[in-house]
Formats: sequence, C-alpha cells, structure tokens
Amino acid sequence: MSATKQLAEAFKKSRYQIPGHGPRNIQVLKHALAELDGSLESDIYGKGAVIEEFEKKIAAVLGKESAVFFPSGTMAQQIALRIWCDQKSLSKVAYHPLSHLEIHEEDGLKKLHLIESVLLADKTRVIRLEDVQNMDTEVACLLLELPQREIGGQLPEFDELVAISAYCREKGIKLQLDGARLFEILPYYQKTAAEVCSLFDSVYVSFYKGIGGLAGSILAGDEAFTQESKIWKRRHGGDLISLYPYILSADYYFEKRKDRFPSYYEQAKELASFYNSCHGIKTVPAEPVSNMFHVHFPLPKEQMEPVFLSACEETGIGFAASILVVDEANSYIEVSVGDNYAGIPAEALQQAFRVLDQKLQDVLRG
Repeated sequence: MSATKQLAEAFKKSRYQIPGHGPRNIQVLKHALAELDGSLESDIYGKGAVIEEFEKKIAAVLGKESAVFFPSGTMAQQIALRIWCDQKSLSKVAYHPLSHLEIHEEDGLKKLHLIESVLLADKTRVIRLEDVQNMDTEVACLLLELPQREIGGQLPEFDELVAISAYCREKGIKLQLDGARLFEILPYYQKTAAEVCSLFDSVYVSFYKGIGGLAGSILAGDEAFTQESKIWKRRHGGDLISLYPYILSADYYFEKRKDRFPSYYEQAKELASFYNSCHGIKTVPAEPVSNMFHVHFPLPKEQMEPVFLSACEETGIGFAASILVVDEANSYIEVSVGDNYAGIPAEALQQAFRVLDQKLQDVLRG
C-alpha cells in the first residue's frame, strides 16, 4: 500500500481526528431525517413547502429579497455570472486567479457560457480596491471569494470590502459573493450575514462545507435575479424531481451549527498556534481569520507522509487524511475546524504536537 493510502487509512482509523465534523457517511443523512414526520411531502421540480420555506428562511438570513436552492455551487455561480453578463450585454467577469471557477470547473464558464475571465491580483493575496480600479477592461461582474480558500482562507479587511462595493456600484459593475464559507468568516468580521451580503448584488452559500450538510447551495439576490436563475437552473438540469434530502440535511445542520462558528474560529487560532510552535512549520495566515487555514511544511509530500503517519499511529490523533504538493521541496495541508476538535482531550492534543515536533526535527536534521 502506498504511503498516501496508508496515511488516509490511519486517519480514518484514528481515535481522534483534528479537522472536520466527522465521517461523511450515511449517518449524516440519517441524523438529519431521524426526527422528521415520514409523511412530509417532498419538493417537486423546485416547488413545495420543503424547498420554498427553506429558501425564504435563508433569504432572510442573508438579507436578500429571494433565494433559490441549487444542487451545486458550481451551477449556481456560473448562472449568477451569466445573468449579470446578459443584463449588461458584456461577456466578461473578473475574479481571483485561484477562484474555483478558474481552477476547478474545467472551464465551464467559458465553454458553456462563452464568458471571458479577467484575473485580478497576484495569486498569493486577496483582491484589493486598487486591483479593481486598475482594470484595463470593462466587466459585467466582479466575483469575490470570502475567504479565499486556495491561499489559506485569507480575507480583505471589511473596510476594503465596503470600498470595493461602493466603487462597483458607482461604475455599474455587479458584485457576486462566492460565500461558500460565508458563515465561517462572520466571527472575524464581527458582522451578521446580512451585513456582509448587503455589499453584494448576489450571493452564493454552500451547505456542505462548514455547515456539514449532504450537498447543495443557495443563490440569493433580488426577485428579478432569482426568477431568472430558476430558468437557468432548469436549463442546466438542476431541477431534479426532488432535492429534499439535500434541503432537509442543509436545514438540519444549519440549525445545529450556525451558532458554533465563533467557537470553531477560536479553536482554529489555538490549533494554528500548536502548528506554528513546531520546527519548520508555518500557517497561512499566521493567525487564521476563519475556521479554515493552511499549514506549510519545509519538506516534500513524500517525506511528510511518513511523519504524519508515524505521529498518528503513535498518538491516536489524526492530523490530516492527505498532504498536498506546493513544489518539489514543500508541501501543505488544509485544515477546517469543526465539531471534532472540541472532543479531543487537551493533554492528548498537546502530546500529539510534541510527538509531531520531535519527528519533524529528526527528519530535518537528516
């Protein structure tokens, strides 16, 4: 068995796992459905109390007129950008070089919608006001991802967001929020979801990341925007006969976890301090601004896998299921703090990091 598979297996079997909410298995859905009346009627092709009541509830949370439930965020965001481009008769949008649309969607926006992307900012940092002001081409929409996942969940300061929003409105540029992890950033900003979303014309939120639901997302905006999005949802094949397993699990886990994000955020800062105390390790950001951050190692993946595997087997603590490549000499992991973290005994966690630190020192000394 390869070291990569061994690490994944050891993580799965470990007594305590540091990141996440727990296994993504059938129990996730069973918990969500356990206390519901079995005679509850399902949604049918986007209509019915199950879907409509959830859409209204989340629209109110986000401070928007209306919202539409989508089976995937990829579908929702491409549709949002298409609507804004059609409205302006301009097939250009701007976003970060490491946006999900640019690196994870097989050029769906370009191939399906013939929309051209304008990439803003250096890929190591977030988009700033000056990047938007210095665009040398006109765009219909600017998409901002909060937090910027691929660079460790970094965030612009809230005042910068306010300034970008004001500039876009002045220039007639629509502003779309990639809020896949919207609820995760609220403790740092000390704002409500509605306060953040008020800066944006349209908003996408995921229900399987920090919320931990089965799948699915919400796209919110004004009534005209969401009505148009429903047409495009049908065109994309997103109007499944029923989406209720996704909706009911989204609602269940939203209610369960919506007030826990301040705790996850504080725990993430503590966890980052543990990693930063180890030789050669640094987190990005140095202090997290949400419950998600990256941990960088001065060793290639092939050398870090045995270190994590050995530490996991010795301590019973699962640090990560996989290690990602930066380059030939460096690697990293992505960490998202959820329900798991609070269940780890403090002494066991501290001992695990002492073991990890010692093993790293041994490898670095050669």
